[in-house]
Amino acid sequence: MKAVEAINLHKTFTTKKETVEAVKGVSFEVEKGEIFSILGPNGAGKSTTILMLTTLLGITNGKASIMGLDVEKQDKEVRKKIGVALQDTGVDALLTGRELFYTTGRLWGLSKEQSNERTEELLELVGLTESADRRVKTYSGGMKRRLDLGLSLVNEPEVLFLDEPTTGLDPRSRRVIWDEIKRLNKNGVTIILSTQYLEEADELSDRILIIDKGVVVTEGTSDELKSRVGGDVVTFTFQKEESVQIAKTLIENAEVNEKELRITVKNGAEHIPIFMNTFTQSNLNVKSVSANKPTLDDVFLKVTGSRLENETPAESKQSKQSKRPSRGRPGRRGSR
Repeated sequence: MKAVEAINLHKTFTTKKETVEAVKGVSFEVEKGEIFSILGPNGAGKSTTILMLTTLLGITNGKASIMGLDVEKQDKEVRKKIGVALQDTGVDALLTGRELFYTTGRLWGLSKEQSNERTEELLELVGLTESADRRVKTYSGGMKRRLDLGLSLVNEPEVLFLDEPTTGLDPRSRRVIWDEIKRLNKNGVTIILSTQYLEEADELSDRILIIDKGVVVTEGTSDELKSRVGGDVVTFTFQKEESVQIAKTLIENAEVNEKELRITVKNGAEHIPIFMNTFTQSNLNVKSVSANKPTLDDVFLKVTGSRLENETPAESKQSKQSKRPSRGRPGRRGSR
């Protein structure tokens, strides 16, 4: 039995002015105990897919199941199996962290004693014990995300859905959330993570699904996806955009991104002098050149034709230096 199974999911939104097909036949499976990432830009259909799988949005066409339970026909049973942390935290800012955990436990049917015990466990788990009696409105963005993550765990879910849990966080706070996700997964929780951050998907995922414009474009482990690019990626940066367009006509299978020309070849470093000679003969001024192994950025560019432009320079630098979120309340998930 799969933890999650999505079969040809479609979602269409209709207004008086237009009909928009946000998800166009998305299919995938998630094994128990996996961290499975859905990677794509804003508007790709990631959040819509998550909302359908968590019973928060009806399915236009297709089928989905969670731990063998039909998402539409057995929605109440599905909600008992899952935890959900969406993009916008939406927690009550006037309550304290402790009050939110306790109230959520009571809403899930726990006794007063059980709610108190669960509150202390989760405050410790997400590192909010010292801030437990402060009002949530005084919490930082990272603290609110950790609070929301903790609230999604009150019912001890078997499958946890995280919809872009680190969007807008600074690199340090993002790293804290990553560590929490890894710890939860080690304790047996299956995690489905939607993200627009390449480094996040690379760092956390057992497998990655890349989605763009509502359709699946590729799927696999990070290493599998990178191997499909093939060889090394040689990148030439030119002074002018018109130069890169001319350069593209001189090299087979070259890809253009603004002032960059990317060429995938075996033994990239050996090809640099050859390419340079070609460009010099055409009077093209090369600003810089590099040869690297493929990254998820290269994968995304290859399968979608564009790059994910979402990280600030500071975030990208922090990510490269460190190589390698209330949703759990029945009252908010119990109606559709």
